[in-house]
Formats: sequence, structure tokens, C-alpha cells
Amino acid sequence: MGYNARFKVWRGDNTDGDLEDFTVEVNEGEVVLDVIHRLQATQTPDLAVRWNCKAGKCGSCSAEINGRPRLLCMTRMSAFAEDEVVSVTPLRAFPVVKDLVTDVSFNYEKARQVPAFAPPPELALGEYRMDQLDVERSQEFRKCIECFLCQDTCHVVRDHEENKESFAGPRFFIRLAELDMHPLDVRDRTREAQETHGLGMCNITKCCTEVCPEHIKITDNAIIPMKERVVDTRYDPLVWLGNKIPRRSGAAASRSLHSGDVTTAEAQARGRLRQKPTDTTALTTLQQALHGQGRFADAAGASRSRVEHAGRVRTARQGALAAHAWELLCAVESGQLDLDGVEDEIATTLQQAQRLTSTGTVLAGTHALHHLVHGRLAEAAEHAREAIVWDRDRATRADDLVTLSEGLAGLGESEEAASALAESQSLWPDNPRLAGVRSNLDDMNVHGRPTPAASVDEG
Repeated sequence: MGYNARFKVWRGDNTDGDLEDFTVEVNEGEVVLDVIHRLQATQTPDLAVRWNCKAGKCGSCSAEINGRPRLLCMTRMSAFAEDEVVSVTPLRAFPVVKDLVTDVSFNYEKARQVPAFAPPPELALGEYRMDQLDVERSQEFRKCIECFLCQDTCHVVRDHEENKESFAGPRFFIRLAELDMHPLDVRDRTREAQETHGLGMCNITKCCTEVCPEHIKITDNAIIPMKERVVDTRYDPLVWLGNKIPRRSGAAASRSLHSGDVTTAEAQARGRLRQKPTDTTALTTLQQALHGQGRFADAAGASRSRVEHAGRVRTARQGALAAHAWELLCAVESGQLDLDGVEDEIATTLQQAQRLTSTGTVLAGTHALHHLVHGRLAEAAEHAREAIVWDRDRATRADDLVTLSEGLAGLGESEEAASALAESQSLWPDNPRLAGVRSNLDDMNVHGRPTPAASVDEG
């Protein structure tokens, strides 16, 4: 038996909107999505709603019904009294595109930040072996249809927009738990969950579990076990002491690097990383050792891992992002990487680093090299000059002088370019960037004339 139901449906976009009243026919056995489709067909053809399978498996038709995050296709009209007003609104945690459609790209950005399955390097494809018990343990988490209702109801992002940058949310905590519980995954997901993805911000209210249409026990089976593992690895005194002992290899790598033995530093840093792949000090040493050998593409790989494990501390994350952008640019300049292949990564990394910098001059040298590899010579020279004014580190100043020399040479200012190159050579004769750019500068008749290092003001 059919009846006429009263609906309030949110209409609008990202600038303005409001609830509109509708009276619409409802037939026996229908779900809310059927009613929305009838509204489109009979009263408001421009009503926007996202849907696909209408079987509770694609997660597309997520919305809030009477204030509760639900799937439109799995919410039966028989759940409401015939005289009850049913309100349908978009997911509150995400920006509205139009009507009931929201921009959930936040979730895809977080998905990209979760590193993929990392099997033991000594095993080849086809050699993986797992017990059925291990399969069952994480199989529950594979049922996720990515409707993002758990993300919507989580108050950490629902009520605090500023938390989105440092908080992955329950959908990705179950992804991290699935990988961390995988017997063949060798990556340290526990520390990543705490330091990079904001696991500690979750206060286990279980609201995500309550709205999951697949009935995944997100809190009990994923988040709480991951929190327990964090306590075991970070706060157990015996584990803490055990982690301290092998750090001698990391300290030895740093000493080798500072003594100029970059080959030994690389070997020692890799040894430390085999013991602890998330050691940011060893990753930094490895990056600098590879850079010192002129292996900029390999150094970019190390700096990428450094960014992944930098955590949420502002200065550490900014330093890792700046270093990664620099290594990518050096690799492009030297011809070790193709600009088209990494241009988006460079732009994104620079943007994230700039957001965390305290002053506008911190990344001036990196911006100068960015302009240089794009052929914007005047901008490269301008930013390089700005960077040199503020440089206090000998190696950084030497690098910025190389960039300035290349920019000026391309603009035809050979004499000033030669002077900048000479100063750079006097500061850092073994700068690996010099080997790559010297032939280009020679072709433009720019030759460095080394000057006494004492004449350089290091501040």
C-alpha cells in the first residue's frame, strides 16, 4: 500500500543552500534512493545525487538521513513512520559539490599516503605462504566498500577541519591494521599509524563502527589493537632499550658522512635501515651520502622515504619535504630523472613545504632551481640572489651560487656568472652538482676562477 511521505532534501552548492520540502509517493518495499529518484523524475530533475549499484556494494550513495550517516540504497522507507518527516542531507565532513554530492577527494589523498604492501625482498612472486588463520585475521577489513560513512561520522574530522592534514581516519586505520597484521608485510606500520596518520587522535568512541554498513568492527578489531601495538613499541621500557642498542650503526653512518666518506656512510646507513626501516636519521644520512656521490635520483628515493616517516612535527616534516623537492630538482637538472615524470610530485612537495615554512626565504634556493629546470632564467637568478642573502650554511650557499651562475649564463651575463661560479668552487670544490653543470657553463664560455675562501662572508 502506497502513501505520501514528507521529505526535506538539502539543495545547494559549496556557496549556499538550504532544506527544501517535498511530498512524494512511497510504495511498499522501497528504499530512500527510490524516493530520491522519483523526486528527480517528477518534481526536481536537477537534483544531484551520486549512486551506482543500488545494492550496498559500491558505497556511492552515502548521505545523512535524519542526521545519521547511511547508504540511501540500504535504508528502507519502512524504517520510518508514515507521518515522519525524512530529511536527507549531504555528508557533513566533506565539501558540498551540489545538493547531495560531496567532494570526498580527501579520502583518496589519504589513500595515497598509505604505502603499499611490502613483502620480504628475498621472496619472489609465487613464493608467498600464509596460514588460513592469518588470512581470516585481516579478511574482515577487506570488506570495506569505501562509502566513507565512518570518515563522515568521526568527530576528529567532522568537527575539526584543521585535523584533516594529520589524521587519516578510521577507513585508513583498518587499511594500516590489515597490512600491519599481514604476516608477510615487513614495513613498520605501527609507528607510521601513530606518527604520520594520527592514530593517537582517535579516542575510540566507536561511532565509526556503528555506521559501517559492512559491520566491520573498526574500533575493536583494528584501532584498539593498533593502539596496543603503539604502546608496546613506543613505551615499553625493554623495547625502548632494545631499539637504542643498534642505533650505534646510525651514529657511525653520520660520522662517516661528516668525515667525507660518503660510500661508507651509505653502507652503514643501509645497514641501520635493514634493522629499522623508519629511522629518519639513517634515511637523512643515506640521502646526503647518495647526493654526495652525485646519485640524485637515488637520493630522491631516500628523501621520499624520509617524508613518509617524518611524522607530524612541523620542523621535521618541513625539512624532509624541502630536501625531497631539492633532490628531485637536482636529479632533473642532471638528467637522471625526466621532468615530465616528476613535475607533479615536485610541485606538490614544494607546496606542502611552503605551507610549513616560517619565512618566505626558507625555500628561495629551491624555488630558484625549480625555475631553472623550467627554463625561467630571470626568475631563477632573482630567487637565487634572494637565497644567497640569507644563506648561512657553506654548502647551501655554494649550491645557490651554482644556480645563480647557470641562470646568469643563460641570460648572457657571462662575467657575473663566472664570478658566482668561482665563489661556489671556493666554498665547495667537490660539489656533485658542479660536475653536471660545468660542461654546460664551459659551452657558454663561463669558467670559474677560484677565489680565496676567506673572502666569502658566511655570516
